[in-house]
Amino acid sequence: MQKRVATLRFLFYSLVGIVAFFVPLSINGKSTILMDHIVSFMTDGFLPLAHIYTVSLIVFGVALPFISGQWRSSRTSAWLSWLQAAALPLAAIYFLDRGPVFLTQPGMLPFLFEKLAVPVGLIIPVGALFLAFLTGFGLLEAAGRLMEPIMQPVWKTPGRSAIDAIASFAGSYSVGLILTRQVYQAGRYSAREAAVIATGFSTVSVTFMVIVAKTLALTESWNAWFWSTLLVTFAVSAITVRLPPLSGMDNCRARPDPDDGETHSGAGFSLFLLAWKEGVEVAGSARPLFPLIWESVVDGLRMATRVVPSILAIGTLGLLLAKYTPVFDVLGYLLYPFAWLSQLDSPMQVSSALASGLAEMFLPAIQSTDLAAGARFTVGVVSVSSILFFSASIPCVLATEIPVSIWQMVVIWFQRTALSIPLAAGLAHFFVN
Repeated sequence: MQKRVATLRFLFYSLVGIVAFFVPLSINGKSTILMDHIVSFMTDGFLPLAHIYTVSLIVFGVALPFISGQWRSSRTSAWLSWLQAAALPLAAIYFLDRGPVFLTQPGMLPFLFEKLAVPVGLIIPVGALFLAFLTGFGLLEAAGRLMEPIMQPVWKTPGRSAIDAIASFAGSYSVGLILTRQVYQAGRYSAREAAVIATGFSTVSVTFMVIVAKTLALTESWNAWFWSTLLVTFAVSAITVRLPPLSGMDNCRARPDPDDGETHSGAGFSLFLLAWKEGVEVAGSARPLFPLIWESVVDGLRMATRVVPSILAIGTLGLLLAKYTPVFDVLGYLLYPFAWLSQLDSPMQVSSALASGLAEMFLPAIQSTDLAAGARFTVGVVSVSSILFFSASIPCVLATEIPVSIWQMVVIWFQRTALSIPLAAGLAHFFVN
């Protein structure tokens, strides 16, 4: 009887998690995953409340490090805490619509608040709610067992990290990072594994990819472009894990898996049975659903209070650097050889546009609408496969306890971008030119 209940829990709760994260649903003519529908419902029908909620996250997020004294814990914490404090006056400028024109113009604070802070602030706790179904009832362990033969040799991460990657593509980098953080805190990822997943798997969502494709007029080539993005992202991740700084990070787990290093002989069916057994065992010993959901949502809200102020403060700084300083032009010169060797049209414009992606991943698309089809295809792929950018994903990683610094992430961003350009250009020459 207990085994039957455990099997039903494993199947039903895992199915709920899979549907929430990975199955597109058509509602009111819009086809997307359940979480995106929920966030759209909140922003479309209750926008004033969504604004109040987002401002509350900013206020709490700015105040908590100073109330708890955490801002004194390290130089990085102090720097981030004071930088995040700038989110309060920036939010006031946005709502009052009074301030310098360079902040109130459509591509600055309105973009950061409406397109990033509000939806990310909502999707983190919503995603955390459904993460309880993915992580609490055996699916993570079962998927990990099935994917172990692939993930370890190629990306040097446990099989369960495949769930993080899929969650990012289906939900968002913020959702994937919640999962990565939870597993890392539980001691089931090493520092290097968590950093590889955070900087190599935590992409923007499929929903946002649609926006990029529309901006670059790539919707007619959607399937080719989407699968190219998927291929390039994970191919580059397989390379960067073997390069410093990732290759030199600590690779010891606090809680090593008992089966680490073992090889399971037999056909794939025996591996499936082993995965099934592990999933059912975890489901049978799992805590009740509602305490798990409550704990996960509270954890998601804590993370949202750290991420949303960073999006507004660090995002504004990044966009200002991109628009009014030569910082990203210099980075563009460093990327130029890769664009030129890839035989792309307008290689300097491509490299400069991609350099601005370090500030905000959507900037390259905005700056590349007049390029030739192959160059637009390449820019679209690379802007996603680069993964790291200051307006959102870098603050999200910093909001976790994963020990990867800002400068390490800048180096990883450059590695990913430089490696992605020739791979994406090759696919562009195949599919578009």
